[in-house]
Amino acid sequence: MVKTILFDFDGTIANTLPLCFEAFRTVFKEFDQVILTNDEIKEMFGPSETEIIQLNVKHPDKLQAIERFYEVYETLHPSYVKPMEDLHNLLDELDGNGINLGIVTGKAKRSLDISLQQLNIRSNFAVVITGDDVTNPKPHGEGVILAMQELSVTPEEVLFVGDSEADILAGKEANVTTVGVHWSEEVQSADFNTKPDYYLTSIEQFYVELLP
Repeated sequence: MVKTILFDFDGTIANTLPLCFEAFRTVFKEFDQVILTNDEIKEMFGPSETEIIQLNVKHPDKLQAIERFYEVYETLHPSYVKPMEDLHNLLDELDGNGINLGIVTGKAKRSLDISLQQLNIRSNFAVVITGDDVTNPKPHGEGVILAMQELSVTPEEVLFVGDSEADILAGKEANVTTVGVHWSEEVQSADFNTKPDYYLTSIEQFYVELLP
């Protein structure tokens, strides 16, 4: 019986990827004088935004570059990220039915907190694991395992929902049921090379295929 549903964030709970691209593009343009494509930025994904900048920005003032990222992310958030109302309704229904909800994301806590506050959905989640909380980011299963430990649930009781290949691999390493979703306008992985246990292209499918 499913007791817990864990979600990735970017591209799964919110269409934040265009905002992430813009914030990264601004940083690399201003600090390294290079203009990156979305695909070039995606190739850096895995670590948190802070770590991505530390690892990839060549400018010596990495702390200033990090601050600039979060400044752009917070300032542009209202215009770039609109609530996915159908998904928010699903979260409310699951939460109201006693399902533990959680987030397992590679995002830094700082950017996730901005998004959760602006979208007003923090209260839906019993556990939040960010890129700051793990030693090994997705596709490693550490984040999913940490979330299960915090909620005292077994893999048989957990679904992990995400839009990227790394999400599916992390879920499988943690031995939970994986749900690959392409219901956001922008997703991290166009295809899943590793087959998830379920594949959904709309929130309506979640009700039909995964809810009793």
